[in-house]
Amino acid sequence: MRILGIETSCDETSAAVVEDGRHILSNVVASQINIHRRYGGVFPEVASRQHILSIIPVIEKALEDAQVDWGDLGGVAVTHGPGLAGSLLVGVNVAKAIAWAKGLPLIGVNHIEAHIYANWLVAEPPKEFPLLCLVVSGGHTSLFLMRDHGDYEELGHTLDDAAGEAFDKVARLLGLDFPGGPAIEREAKHGNPEAFKFPRAWLKGTYNFSFSGLKTAVLREIQRYGDGISLKPGVKLPPGVPVADLAASFQEAVVDVLVEKTRQAAINYQVKEVLLAGGVAANSLLREKMKSAVLVPVRWPPPELCTDNAAMVAAAGYFNLIKGLRSGWDLDVVPNLKLGTRR
Repeated sequence: MRILGIETSCDETSAAVVEDGRHILSNVVASQINIHRRYGGVFPEVASRQHILSIIPVIEKALEDAQVDWGDLGGVAVTHGPGLAGSLLVGVNVAKAIAWAKGLPLIGVNHIEAHIYANWLVAEPPKEFPLLCLVVSGGHTSLFLMRDHGDYEELGHTLDDAAGEAFDKVARLLGLDFPGGPAIEREAKHGNPEAFKFPRAWLKGTYNFSFSGLKTAVLREIQRYGDGISLKPGVKLPPGVPVADLAASFQEAVVDVLVEKTRQAAINYQVKEVLLAGGVAANSLLREKMKSAVLVPVRWPPPELCTDNAAMVAAAGYFNLIKGLRSGWDLDVVPNLKLGTRR
């Protein structure tokens, strides 16, 4: 069965065709990074307007690349939350129109679940449950116990900033590029991760996360090098500021917490495998440390499937559809949608 996936939750307009939830026939992504770079983050109104301009050409290209026609499709899957309301509306309304006009099932997909299902778009997907899923992105940092397809229990989540959000904000403080995750990782390769003893919010007794205090600690350290330092996006700091050491020490602090919380949960819940998902899952230090710390196999998607894309939406849509789950024509966007909520 071939599913058309549509993703517009933030600043990527994407459409894909995936067969049987496993095989990518096409995956087209129109990125808005260059548009939002000047702001040091995503500007919601600009993002939604850009989705309107891009969505139809992106869908047409996805069908062309997959060499399929509307009659070859078995359903339309679309992200309906969580995400930016204006951006989500574009994708949901287009998906509804296509499903209605072509007589196809409509499947509303949770964006977090879609990230998890990127792990099924690889040569060797997970084979046994239960699984432990660490979802780390710009908007989400959560640990989920996955007992079966569609069966999730949230073990912990961030109480403030998500890991990816912290990367973006600290990159901005350090005068680095947007998005912050790749920029900090590149800079950290030239730095000493032990140069600064940044705090780790362990929140003992829970699987929750907190990165706000760490972000503030980086800010305070930068301010020690001069009161007049500009913290505007893209402005380079004075030569005396050890940007590489700050980036490396910050990255180390984030990864330490992510790995240790995951390691503890993997032991306590006796999971078969650990899955990484979301944009921060592309971080090489996180992958290396997780693989060495966790005693069960650790899986992650290739970098292009860690960031927002429609192939993961189509994969999640397929597994929902074969379980008999489909959405009504009243499907609406839910910016704060929790994983496990169905519509």
